[in-house]
Amino acid sequence: MTAPPTILQLTPLNPDFRDDPHALYRRLREAHPVYRDEMAGSTIVTRYKLARETLNDRTMLRGPDKVDPPGPFTQRLVENFERDPETGELRSFSILLMDEPHHSRVRPPIAKALYARAAKCKPLVDAIVDEKLDAVSAKGGFDVLSEFAIPIPIDVIGAILGVDIGRRAEFRDWSEGVIQVLNPFRTAEQSAYLERSGEAIRAYFEAQIAARRAHPQDDLITDVVQLQAEGADLRDAEIVSNLIGLLVGGNLTTSDLIGNGIYALLTHPSERAKLKADPSLINQAVEEVLRYDGPVDITARVTPRDMEIGGCPLKARQSVISLLRAANHDPEAFDDPDRFNITRKPVPHIAFGGGSHICIGAPLARIEAQAAILRLFQRFPDLRLARPDGKPERRTLPFFNGLQRLDVLI
Repeated sequence: MTAPPTILQLTPLNPDFRDDPHALYRRLREAHPVYRDEMAGSTIVTRYKLARETLNDRTMLRGPDKVDPPGPFTQRLVENFERDPETGELRSFSILLMDEPHHSRVRPPIAKALYARAAKCKPLVDAIVDEKLDAVSAKGGFDVLSEFAIPIPIDVIGAILGVDIGRRAEFRDWSEGVIQVLNPFRTAEQSAYLERSGEAIRAYFEAQIAARRAHPQDDLITDVVQLQAEGADLRDAEIVSNLIGLLVGGNLTTSDLIGNGIYALLTHPSERAKLKADPSLINQAVEEVLRYDGPVDITARVTPRDMEIGGCPLKARQSVISLLRAANHDPEAFDDPDRFNITRKPVPHIAFGGGSHICIGAPLARIEAQAAILRLFQRFPDLRLARPDGKPERRTLPFFNGLQRLDVLI
């Protein structure tokens, strides 16, 4: 490799990456542990140690509006930011891209409410998983994604939030549109889809918040609204943005995690046999799926000062992108990293990011993936791929890693 790839080449839009991302990641780790991509206007980090240090550094900034000068990649993100109604500053109301002093004000009450719900949701998750298994049990085969991995997270996060599950198809459609905000290569058609979905989902949650103030329910929306009434310093725009984030993040990436895990076990019979012999391995199995074939490819930070990463000097307010799947296959951190091994000696992966911006939905995603994967293989011990010699159809959304379709036989 002479010149390292641009960020565009590290997406499914590049056929070589789509066919074998880890061949490209391997060459990058060896030749370019840290490099500058002018197209993205970012420094790219490819090795585990450097990525982990970067993500766990709580002085690093998150908001792309802090990047100076902004590259095309950053500009595409910032164009969807809103004006703070009090200060007039351009910023995100989502904790995903929020910095201090707002992040430590907004995230804790939302996390408190979410984690309280997640802590008691296992019976709900098990019931939803069993319902989906019942629905496909009479069939000779089914598509794992559309009939199992996709509806489970939507139903779970919908029930937790307290939204109308009868609008499940709309929620999925809106989620697919809103997630385009993280796609800097979106087309004009995709941008219109983003705008249309954003308006619809925002109006929906604004109405739900007003309804909960008038008539509280036993759900997460009510929890957050009541925390605000009790003194939590949350603005309505922040509540709406983060409820959207929970709905979107709570179904798209969790669906990918479940689908990737099922595919990994179907294509690694020795690991599936381990899980069958000892179901208590399911927690380790899900952690290995997250490391081996995680649902998110990248996450970004912004340098708060002049600093070095891997010996490379960076000025303040520069964008730094960590390649999560590349780091999670680094042989300096993981023995035989390209092998799927559910009894691997634990080394913390970074599939959920790290530091103060670690994925807020990680505990819920783990609960759902553990229940869905284990109960599927227990219900259908002879489950197998409908086309064992064919390559699975993958999603093409840049920076997200999941299957579009996975046909199986019972």
